[in-house]
Amino acid sequence: MLASIVRNSNLKALATAVRALSTTSPASGAHQIPDRLKTVPDAEDPLFFEMVEYFYHRACQMSEDNLVEGLNMGPLATIEQKREKAKGIMRMLEPCHHVLEVSFPLKRDNGKYEMITGYRAQHSNHRTPTKGGIRYSLDVTLDEVKALSALMTFKCACVDVPFGGAKAGIIINPREYTVNELEKITRRFTLELAKKGFIGPGIDVPAPDMGTGEREMSWIADTYSKTIGHLDINGHACVTGKPINQGGIHGRTSATGRGVFHGLDNFINEASYMGMIGTTPGWADKTFIVQGFGNVGLHTCRYLVRAGAVCVGVMEYNGSIYNKNGIDPKALEDFKIHNKGSIVGFPGAEEYKGESLLFEECDILVPAATEKAIHKGNAHKIKAKIIAEAANGPTTPAADKVLIDKNVLIIPDLYINAGGVTVSYFEWLKNLNHVSYGRLTFKYDRESNYHLLESVQESLERRFGRVGGRIPVTPSEAFAKRMGGASEKDIVHSGLDYTMERSARNIMKVAMQYNLGLDLRTAAYVHSIEKIFKTYADQGLAF
Repeated sequence: MLASIVRNSNLKALATAVRALSTTSPASGAHQIPDRLKTVPDAEDPLFFEMVEYFYHRACQMSEDNLVEGLNMGPLATIEQKREKAKGIMRMLEPCHHVLEVSFPLKRDNGKYEMITGYRAQHSNHRTPTKGGIRYSLDVTLDEVKALSALMTFKCACVDVPFGGAKAGIIINPREYTVNELEKITRRFTLELAKKGFIGPGIDVPAPDMGTGEREMSWIADTYSKTIGHLDINGHACVTGKPINQGGIHGRTSATGRGVFHGLDNFINEASYMGMIGTTPGWADKTFIVQGFGNVGLHTCRYLVRAGAVCVGVMEYNGSIYNKNGIDPKALEDFKIHNKGSIVGFPGAEEYKGESLLFEECDILVPAATEKAIHKGNAHKIKAKIIAEAANGPTTPAADKVLIDKNVLIIPDLYINAGGVTVSYFEWLKNLNHVSYGRLTFKYDRESNYHLLESVQESLERRFGRVGGRIPVTPSEAFAKRMGGASEKDIVHSGLDYTMERSARNIMKVAMQYNLGLDLRTAAYVHSIEKIFKTYADQGLAF
């Protein structure tokens, strides 16, 4: 219905009406944002966990009446009883259920000793195991780990991945440690988690994050399987993001970046949303800037360029590059590998010398680095029409409001960067099943496709005869590529595509239901809260 309005009405008038709708006051329920969070919407630099809490409570205000109405407490339950139970469930969703802080000694290769500190937070156990990455960074704090674990809870619910949320971090700069030292740190941290019941295939399943990758995940799996999990046949399912030969899955490395592409694709081809922000649907000639050229930024860049978009700028911690005619992501990746991890000096672009690439003209801005990159002090300078939050928490609540008022479409982190956890879920299932995707059906599917062609050929010959020889039946190019059967990577890519498409439709549906306009973040939170709320409401409390 909205799409037809866009086609037949003045777009500027529609955008104005949508902005008015998105500022509609919360539902008439009694849910209130706690006093301690009242300053968050206008704060210049709010705590990360408080940002997530604020977004959560804002969504609760919107959805409370519907949540209360949906409670099944029997025909004699009063509205007050239902509302009290709803309040209780919503309170359960706010804090982290378990938080672990550990400190342990490390003997470095030079013989010196130092203490290493790490955290693991489990936000919600409404689904088990809990799931979330492990990051190595000097910026790791307890607040950050708690915030990221809460975000993981809502992220998993948003894309229908049956995990609770968790996160871990160790306060180190991995560039300052040798491989041997990093292995010691990783294995010791795994043991500390295991001793306290913070890791296990059915308990808590870590994954890669900033500063970690396949290598660290392999060390974790090996440590767990040779210690506390030595009798567990599913031991290697204690962690995802592993190398293929250690139980990993094809497509995991690029999963988050591919998910960002699919998330953008679902909205950029939706005429109603493109009409609201005053641009045309489709990828053709769309320009984009990426902040952060790590794993997520790189693969996002590659998929967007393949779709027809043009990368005009890349930002990194030690420099930025710009080329209005486009930057080749493969060439930049190769240059970075041979330039000690730096993009500075890349011959295919100029060094950027302006204030910040964040503020340059482009259709799509992809913050793929750290949290709070876009805040109250710089949001008004953003010129992009679409922001795809490939990083976790890159936009503060104050900036979020400024950007929506500017008619910017923000595709929120809890949806658009969920590709990683989605494919991690596929890897976890593969480990529990002890068989790779497609192995049992690959040959059968391939032979079935050939039998299909033979059947068509025989049918044509029965009708028209064989005069002049057999009637050739040639598959199309697209079908020929699929005739051999689906590989594991094909299945993973298809599953991720479907997950992101279905979740996008659900978010759009919620946005329409609550008259949220361009406020997709609140729509995504409401979508997640409704699912988690129903789980808690149906399963009840243990004691």
